[in-house]
Amino acid sequence: MNLEFTDEEIAFRNMVRAWMKENVSDDLRSVTARGDMTSKDQQQRWEKQLGDKGWLALTWPEQYGGPGWTATQRYIFDLERAMAGAPPTSPFGVSMVGPVIYTFGSEAQKQRWLPGIVKGDTLWCQGYSEPNAGSDLASLKTRAERKDDHYLVNGQKIWTTQAHWADMIFCLVRTDSTVKQQQGISFLLIDMKTPGIEVRPIYTIDGHHHLNEVYFSDVQVPLENLVGTEGMGWTIAKFLLTHERTTIAGVADSHHAMARLKEALHAAPRFAVPAQARRRIAELEIELMALEYTNFRTVAATDEGRPFGPESSGLKIKGTELQQKLSQTMVELGGLMSLVWDSEEPVGSDQFNNSPRRYNFLRASTIYGGSNEIQKNVLAKMLLGL
Repeated sequence: MNLEFTDEEIAFRNMVRAWMKENVSDDLRSVTARGDMTSKDQQQRWEKQLGDKGWLALTWPEQYGGPGWTATQRYIFDLERAMAGAPPTSPFGVSMVGPVIYTFGSEAQKQRWLPGIVKGDTLWCQGYSEPNAGSDLASLKTRAERKDDHYLVNGQKIWTTQAHWADMIFCLVRTDSTVKQQQGISFLLIDMKTPGIEVRPIYTIDGHHHLNEVYFSDVQVPLENLVGTEGMGWTIAKFLLTHERTTIAGVADSHHAMARLKEALHAAPRFAVPAQARRRIAELEIELMALEYTNFRTVAATDEGRPFGPESSGLKIKGTELQQKLSQTMVELGGLMSLVWDSEEPVGSDQFNNSPRRYNFLRASTIYGGSNEIQKNVLAKMLLGL
């Protein structure tokens, strides 16, 4: 594996870096510098900028609106995006349902839904988890009964990120209860403005409203919104989750978190940064380097045309664990400065002031996208045959 970028890749990096410098707005830089999250307007504005440039759907084939980049170019772009202080794109449209639609969808579905995703015009959310079907997703209960020209959907989804923003939701629903659990699941695209849908907020420990409960009461969904065939939902779900787990690793954003941590420490008085703290930073950098090299191997395999395999679970495990370590280090090294919460007046470094919010949010990173315990079972099964 060659770890050096070619001259062409360096030129590409410089081009992306220059564009980011010119186009990432000050308010976006400020949000990411604090370790905070974007508003709906900020997020959609940024994604439309990328869509207008043709840089939103990075992994998509050119025929559907992708830029035609190699896996290495996509990695370079993501790193430059993070280091420029721009937020990651929302994964639900671009990284999840978009690839599902162009892989499994009909031509009519591709023409109807892909343009809105690739331009950043349509916001999506994911309807997978239920109150009693999280890691055991196959036990989901939300039903879709076929009625003439539509499905009638009843049930509940939970932990639905950005459902209060979304125009559309892609849902796993049960269309057949007489077969094995996995065989009775189908994949539906549902307009969030459809009568019978209720969204209730869930406020998380970081103080923000990211998550929601979504209730379906006799929601009519056209038959043409079924992706693939009835009973194909589990196959589609596994395909989608492989893509999700790879992006959750967050190598580029961990680089940015490391840079923020170093910047905050450099601004602190020298006596406040003991040798133990510097050693801890060095250890985290080594972990980040190891994660990045693992990611490089995945990038190299992708460039050679090999599909994602168990490495997606490995990246998810190590990537999310590192995210938690970085956020915990920021809180602990901030000391009293990390006790500030929603203060208009910063105390010392405002990066340390905002660190508890990020720390609290990332407690969930080893759970969402399939808990890390489940990912270890996946690795044991796929690599060890257990």
